[in-house]
Amino acid sequence: MAMVMRVKSGGVHGGRADSLIRLWPKPAVCRRFGTGIHRRKDSDLMQDSRTITRKSASNLALAFVLLPKAKRDGMSALYAFCREVDDVADEESVPVAKRREQLAGWRADIRRACTAEPPQFPVNRELQPFIQQHRLPFDLFDELLKGVEMDLDIKRYANYEELEKYCYRVASVVGLLSIEIFGYRDPACREYAIHLGKALQLTNILRDVRSDAERGRIYLPLSELERFQVSPEEILRFEYSERFHALAESVAQRARHFYQQARVTLPGVDRRSMVAAELMGSVYWKLLRKLERQQFDVFGPKPTRLNKGQKILLILRTSLRVASGALTPNYGTP
Repeated sequence: MAMVMRVKSGGVHGGRADSLIRLWPKPAVCRRFGTGIHRRKDSDLMQDSRTITRKSASNLALAFVLLPKAKRDGMSALYAFCREVDDVADEESVPVAKRREQLAGWRADIRRACTAEPPQFPVNRELQPFIQQHRLPFDLFDELLKGVEMDLDIKRYANYEELEKYCYRVASVVGLLSIEIFGYRDPACREYAIHLGKALQLTNILRDVRSDAERGRIYLPLSELERFQVSPEEILRFEYSERFHALAESVAQRARHFYQQARVTLPGVDRRSMVAAELMGSVYWKLLRKLERQQFDVFGPKPTRLNKGQKILLILRTSLRVASGALTPNYGTP
């Protein structure tokens, strides 16, 4: 279910990785374990990553529109990596042992990319120049993969401590990698990325309660279910109640806390370079407010989304605020 970004997609997979990541049709050009993958024309350098990003239609990919081309290409390559590993974990037609083996292959290959060895997978070859340019550390990719691997084994989280570890791995880590591509001057930007990633992922989790339940997954902490007297079986049966409303509102309050923390920790000197992240914050904040107006009735057949007009308005508003030097984000208000 991962990024935002988890990139959860659909409106940054979960499981989960927009994550700033769900299953979208895999472009035929993207072959994880194919042969003949080393011969590519320079004009095709970003072919796989751009195709994956374009086809995903996720909110995370949407934010790239505000970036200059070089940074947009870097984020497309990073996003494509997140999508690929997330899709491996979510492909439930493949046995868990096989998926674990495939993720181990991705870990070994991204390690090669980070150590200046030639990667085998097309997406990692496209990502490698940006890894080198921005000094993206293997430790963060490893942590992201650990988060993705959690979806192979864990279908319940006992408490917020366990859930936030997951959110950090599949969303905040994507943010920490992203800000290196964006460029920043104040180290406090790293705290900003961590807070915003958790806010986005908790919003994803609230939106996707039903689709996760269809997979037998419940990300809402069991301690909160017990507190509000909501049984796991009710969620798996898509049963909405006032008790569930109270439970979801509690989780939303925690998400608001992280939006507010992101709002106050983003250094003013880095606000312009974080324009894409700020757009993500605005989009997901708007989504959270929409869920609130629906009283968190998330058990319908279609997940809550923003329409195209709402997204365009947020793009324009965010770009204007940054261009005018506005110092307050367009999210996280009381």
